[in-house]
Amino acid sequence: MLHIVNKSPHQTGSLASCLRMALPGHAVLLIEDGVYAATTGSPLEAHLSNADSPVRVYALKPDLDARGMASRALANVTLVDYGGFVDLVAEHSASNSWL
Repeated sequence: MLHIVNKSPHQTGSLASCLRMALPGHAVLLIEDGVYAATTGSPLEAHLSNADSPVRVYALKPDLDARGMASRALANVTLVDYGGFVDLVAEHSASNSWL
């Protein structure tokens, strides 16, 4: 399952809810304002920085770039471009967008 989160963790609890529901082997893709969670100082930094997490976390690099946050990306978050976004969707049999 690919979970897609586009809301900032500073505005909603969407990502926190998503992470509670995600199972081992699932992936989370942060897009749009959701990429703020993938940066140092975010409310979920400790959770997303956990190297032992069974859930893989990705962030859309063009969205980080657009917000001037690419230099603050967390080490455990894999940055992807639009092609990587497509690859993630193709890799997973289902996807869920968290609003």
